[in-house]
Amino acid sequence: MAYTGSCLCGGVSFQIEGELQPIQVCHCEQCRKAQGGPFAAVLPVDTSSFRLVTGGELLKSYESSPGKERVFCSQCGSPVFSRRRALPNVVRLRAGLINEPLNVGLAWHAYTGSKCNWWPIEDQVPQYKEGHVS
Repeated sequence: MAYTGSCLCGGVSFQIEGELQPIQVCHCEQCRKAQGGPFAAVLPVDTSSFRLVTGGELLKSYESSPGKERVFCSQCGSPVFSRRRALPNVVRLRAGLINEPLNVGLAWHAYTGSKCNWWPIEDQVPQYKEGHVS
């Protein structure tokens, strides 16, 4: 299966080859601030399955904590993915950028101990008060 996606302005576009892993939802303060919403919904994608089609020159990055880089479109500001030095073969792509309907559900909610008070979690997906990496 192939998936495509882009940032808001369309300047950055990408393709993913293969099946997707379940969506991971992070409620930490950094993710909320980086996304401008109650959480970040990310898809871990192996770098061998991810291909940037256009807009490499538009990508800018910000090291939000030691070893963690957030990559975004410098034209429209859309967060595109994050990556960790400790996991060099994985990008954590923002799920909302995918064009096609997704055939995966949620894996878990992380950092629920610091989630915002105005967004209830009402599903039955596992919740972790602190981080969870898989």
